[in-house]
Amino acid sequence: MKILTAEQTREVDAATIRNEPISSTDLMERASAAFAQAFLDTFGITDNPVFVFCGPGNNGGDGMAIARMLLSRQIKVQPYSVHAAEKGSDDFKLNRERLTNRLHRVKNIEKKEDIPEIPPEAIVIDGLFGSGLSRKVEGIFAEVIQAMNDSGSALVAIDIPSGLYADKPLEDDADAIVRADFTFTFQMPKLAFLLPFSASFVGRWEVLDIGLDQAFIQEIDADYYFTDYFLALSLLKKRAIFSHKGDFGKTIMISGSHGKMGAAVLCARACLRTGVGLLTVHVPECGYQIMQMANPEAMTTVDRHQFVFTELQQEGRTALEKYDAIGIGPGIGTAAETVSALKNVLEEAKKQEMPMVLDADALNILGKNRELLNLLPKYSVLTPHPKEFERLTEAAKNDFHRLELLTRFTEKYQVYVVLKGAHTAVGTPDGKICFNSTGNPGMASGGTGDALTGIITSLLSQKYDALDAALLGVYLHGLAGDLASQELGQEAMLASDLIEQLGAAYKYLAEQENA
Repeated sequence: MKILTAEQTREVDAATIRNEPISSTDLMERASAAFAQAFLDTFGITDNPVFVFCGPGNNGGDGMAIARMLLSRQIKVQPYSVHAAEKGSDDFKLNRERLTNRLHRVKNIEKKEDIPEIPPEAIVIDGLFGSGLSRKVEGIFAEVIQAMNDSGSALVAIDIPSGLYADKPLEDDADAIVRADFTFTFQMPKLAFLLPFSASFVGRWEVLDIGLDQAFIQEIDADYYFTDYFLALSLLKKRAIFSHKGDFGKTIMISGSHGKMGAAVLCARACLRTGVGLLTVHVPECGYQIMQMANPEAMTTVDRHQFVFTELQQEGRTALEKYDAIGIGPGIGTAAETVSALKNVLEEAKKQEMPMVLDADALNILGKNRELLNLLPKYSVLTPHPKEFERLTEAAKNDFHRLELLTRFTEKYQVYVVLKGAHTAVGTPDGKICFNSTGNPGMASGGTGDALTGIITSLLSQKYDALDAALLGVYLHGLAGDLASQELGQEAMLASDLIEQLGAAYKYLAEQENA
């Protein structure tokens, strides 16, 4: 699913009106009906009073239409028009007129004293401003937003919380932004919804299909995408009846050090659960028995060093020759010998053009020794969390600056970067960024990143290309986390619980396809 800018969204609206064809008023009616149904699905035929605050633009026109539709369901609705309603858009004026023709009074708010007392049991619908907002909200609109936020009521935003920019950072403070509990947005998510700063404003959000012109959307060149179920399903490969283990790849996983063997165990187990054909785990001598006992399905090679990774030589030959993909980093530490060993692995992997995943301490080593970034094999996959990413680049000024840094980094080094978070972002060598739709806060615990490394490395071994491995791997990782959360709750989840749900995640995709 594409994520469009505010300007592109206006272009899609215009194309839908032109090509369907449909009037702008009827398109607004369609969007408002979708919102009203989502409202009823969430709150039911409620006895609670419903306040609808409308600005003079098309977002306010949506609010007037929604108020009319909810009134028709016998819900106690009081709409308000905020500031200079006579200067509103044509569709706003028409929907206000339709509402007043039903003998329902629309109250005007011109000054602070006009703002009603909002009881905490009320439900407030925010229709002040839409995604086209380009400057900070001030004056009476800011005062209305403050009253809404202070009310203690459930706040529901139409398309986007008023005051929040859809696709650029906020330059000033965040006082004049609606802190919505629910946001029902039209056709596709806004970029802001997928970034950490916006979480306290957007609340729980849902995309409503309002039938915008899909052919036109397909023609638009977007920089941002949203990985949903349909894309994940399209990426999934089916196994042939006469498959054998050699068909699903041979992986070498370099992980673990003294005191950090848990990372190696989790990474290996996730790799196995994702379907790799043959897995070899390279560990220091201290980890041999741990790995053999924890993952009997994996083979183990032992470093000459007792505690850390120092080399990957086997039987006097290049140790990477017999593998299809390599994963490196979880728990390896940053000892001087390990830095040198990582450099050797990078040089050999680049020479052989081997698919590669780098995580955790491998990234920390790169951050401290940035000259090694030039040794990254083309289309490698790096899986940093935000702090690890900043060690590779620089401190981000805000969420949007972080996306700029991500794009610059992936284009410069021609790699994929899986920037982990609530909506993990996959940056690509051509400057695109794909956000993920699965996952939950229960995954914010030690070891879940190690599991992701194992998952993506396994998919690379199974001959998924780097982009598909990253997108599908992140989706499966989040889906397994969601399934674990359903069973255990978010607080009790462990990384090992997520790994045990990988099979259920695969089954879920298959079952939904056949449903």
